Amino acid sequence: MLLIMAFLFRHLLLALIWVYRRLISPLTPASCRFTPTCSAYAAEAVQKYGPWRGGRLALRRIGRCHPWGGHGYDPVP
Repeated sequence: MLLIMAFLFRHLLLALIWVYRRLISPLTPASCRFTPTCSAYAAEAVQKYGPWRGGRLALRRIGRCHPWGGHGYDPVP
């Protein structure tokens, strides 16, 4: 049962990231400070580590995306 929930949650997160990347992101100016972008990082982290750890990594990365945060190349560990 837990594996089914993780599978469904993973695909829900990936669907939300897809919607953001295809529908919302094109409406805003490009301003990402990191490479890869935060949405690409989030999708890769969720695919590689699953919804719980990947989601935590994605939230940590989004939290660093501010004027006093980092910049540059920051791959998924």
